[in-house]
Amino acid sequence: MNGDWLATDRADLAAERILDAAAELFAEHGVTAVGMADIAKAAGCSRATLYRYFDNRHAVRIAFVHRETRRIVARLDDQVRDIPDPAERIIAAMLGAIGEVRANPLLIAWFRPGDSGTAGRISQDSDVIESLAAAIFADTESSAPERTRLARWLTRIIVSLLAAPGRDEADERAMLEDFVAPIITRTTPARAID
Repeated sequence: MNGDWLATDRADLAAERILDAAAELFAEHGVTAVGMADIAKAAGCSRATLYRYFDNRHAVRIAFVHRETRRIVARLDDQVRDIPDPAERIIAAMLGAIGEVRANPLLIAWFRPGDSGTAGRISQDSDVIESLAAAIFADTESSAPERTRLARWLTRIIVSLLAAPGRDEADERAMLEDFVAPIITRTTPARAID
């Protein structure tokens, strides 16, 4: 056998270590304040090594967001897969995503004032997030373009609630039930708005 058969595992481990170090820095200092030199130092590697894995800090940010989004979507899929009502399934997935982010200091840091714009841009520009959102949020009866558009819209709502929360969890659920569920079921809101 030629070559280093552990090379891929080492590369994956190194990239994970870099992303873990970056996550800690994002939470401590804010996403926009962290530079490549900071990440290299925290990861215990040289800047040259860091640039071998990530072209720039935007690439680090995107890789981190994609990794965490994949993790959240996998957990949410397990939680909502068996909910038969499409509107309730989507609301449960949205509230679950919001709850997952809020419960994790490494993730909620992305939604502090000054940093939420970065999260919003990544969430709307990412084909990975769009496809993951389409898989978990969109019903299978829609056309592919409709699923994609719905996924982008629902992701925007999640980002909005993370950056500018409702009064409490009940308020956020009520907003989703009143304004998102009708779009999903193509009916009018079920209860009067206070």
